[in-house]
Amino acid sequence: MDIGIIGGTGPAGRGLAVRLAAVGHQVSLGSRDAARAEVVVSELLGRSRPLSGQVRAVSNEDAAQAGMVIVATPWDSALATVKPLAEALRDKVVISMVNALMKSGKELWPLYPPQGSMAAAVASVLPASKVVGTFHHLPAASMEDLDSGLEADVLVCGDDREAVASVVELSSSMEGLRGLDAGSLVQAGAIEAFTATCITINIRHRVHSSLRLSGLDA
Repeated sequence: MDIGIIGGTGPAGRGLAVRLAAVGHQVSLGSRDAARAEVVVSELLGRSRPLSGQVRAVSNEDAAQAGMVIVATPWDSALATVKPLAEALRDKVVISMVNALMKSGKELWPLYPPQGSMAAAVASVLPASKVVGTFHHLPAASMEDLDSGLEADVLVCGDDREAVASVVELSSSMEGLRGLDAGSLVQAGAIEAFTATCITINIRHRVHSSLRLSGLDA
């Protein structure tokens, strides 16, 4: 699959790019500064074991041309970044992995956009796209390290059922991950907010923990 990551040079985007390319996907890692993307891709390829897919450095505009697109920008620049790309993203599955968080001491606190979640906010400026919220709780360092032994569940929510199913399948295609349908896009608010708790636990205990739900079929 041809997958673009808008704002992919941060820790979350980097980790996702490596995991996707490791199982054969073709990843266009985007940045507002294409030169910055070049540096990051060079670092990723230098550190990772050989990948069956490809990671290439592009601008955010070029990343938006991919068949499926992931939004991995900081929360406070997400809408300004994707709104001008609305036409390029028309009719596409657009994944929002954006979390609105603020640091307070040794904790992360969730912020609540007027739309209820960042995924819903992205959907509000991309009305012709199939917006899905997911990849919020994944520890970035463990994602980037293919030998970390990561095992994590990936909660996927959205209003387009076919889009959700495709993202669940995509998530489960990556080593160590299991995609789970978590309902409609209204669930994104709770999922995004819980990310603050996950990161706070990691800070306090100095670990890279992940979410794994019991009682489900493997």
